[in-house]
Amino acid sequence: MFNKILIANRGEIALRIIRTCKELGIKTVAVYSEADKDSLHVTFADEAVCIGPAPSKESYLKIPSIISAAHITGADAIHPGYGFLAENANFSEICAESDIKFIGPSPKMIRAMGNKSFAKETMKKNGVPVIPGSEGIINDVGEGKKISEVIGFPVIIKASAGGGGKGMRIVWEPGEFENAFRTAKIEAEAGFGNADVYIEKFIENPRHVEIQVLGDMHGNAYYYGERDCSVQRRHQKLIEESPSPVLDQGLREKMGEAALLGVRAVNYEGAGTVEFLVDKHKHFYFMEMNTRIQVEHPVTEWVYGVDLVRQQVLVAAGENVETLPSKPNGHSIEFRINAEDPEYNFRPSPGKILSLHCPGGFGIRVDTHIYGSYSIPPYYDSLIAKLIVWGQNRNHALARGRRALEEFVIEGIKTTIPFHLKVLEDRRFLSGNFDTGFLDIFEFK
Repeated sequence: MFNKILIANRGEIALRIIRTCKELGIKTVAVYSEADKDSLHVTFADEAVCIGPAPSKESYLKIPSIISAAHITGADAIHPGYGFLAENANFSEICAESDIKFIGPSPKMIRAMGNKSFAKETMKKNGVPVIPGSEGIINDVGEGKKISEVIGFPVIIKASAGGGGKGMRIVWEPGEFENAFRTAKIEAEAGFGNADVYIEKFIENPRHVEIQVLGDMHGNAYYYGERDCSVQRRHQKLIEESPSPVLDQGLREKMGEAALLGVRAVNYEGAGTVEFLVDKHKHFYFMEMNTRIQVEHPVTEWVYGVDLVRQQVLVAAGENVETLPSKPNGHSIEFRINAEDPEYNFRPSPGKILSLHCPGGFGIRVDTHIYGSYSIPPYYDSLIAKLIVWGQNRNHALARGRRALEEFVIEGIKTTIPFHLKVLEDRRFLSGNFDTGFLDIFEFK
């Protein structure tokens, strides 16, 4: 087992990792930018090292500074959290060369599954249903247009190395293709340093359902149910839940086994998420794989009784993945609380928190790094808290979520709490009858 783990991240995920490390008796090192000197992850870690100015590229994305911090503090492992360097194969490789364990997949695995076109081909070869599309990277506009016409419009152009909606363009008709193709490549290069894109058939009105997987270095691999992440704005998730309202146990098992076919084929090690689109006929198609812990991992933890971060650490230390019940217990929903103003097109709302009251009671969990008088910096993602609720069934969880949101007070900035309360009044959401286009027709007033 590790003696000391450096957390190469910030905010609530850094705190989340620190808590598990403390329970395992492992010392922790926080790294922070100058803008985060007052953040709670700095306070609660055993040691803290400033790694640069506020901009991410000069701090949380600066590999030499992070490796130096690990050497200076004697850390023998690094947990990357999510975002930043979590899926950076070069970082994983440098950790290995520096005799520091990267808590995540190998560089080879990150490159393989992080390359969406390669991951799609791997899944296809192993019998996992995939969305019709290009066989690989498309560099020529003319070639891309021909492939799109064969597939049939609408199509979606996607950055091979990316996610979160960057480098992604939906093309509804041939005349829009060239401009969308060039724009996607420019965004991909700017966002990920890789301009490669590929093309897929655009599945209209799907559900976004992801399977949580874990593999160890002994060849064991398991899945822990699914999460429904269909409530999205510009491909950014806002509400996630487990189990999915659209899956029954039979479909759950079918999707889980399909995910494991691909995972086992590449001897995957660590936590990961195999993401699918589910159409209205309940046919599912592989979309991509994320080789890291996800923001929404707590809903899986609650309904399957597993500490996923603990499992990451144990697997990285050479232990076996724990086997757990294959059926969910109850229902869990996560509401992402962002420092944004939903009344003004979700405009960012950084600033000082004047008052804070977090909800409590049975079945309530709040993962956050904020506190009263804390100033939210404008340099990073707007996520400031995650409200996760558990109930005996979906209706119970919805009622508990409404109560908890009404009890959640954050003054001094605008947040997405009013938006979530409005969603909980929508009949389509309450009935479970919604898809990834839900927010396109949802009115927030």
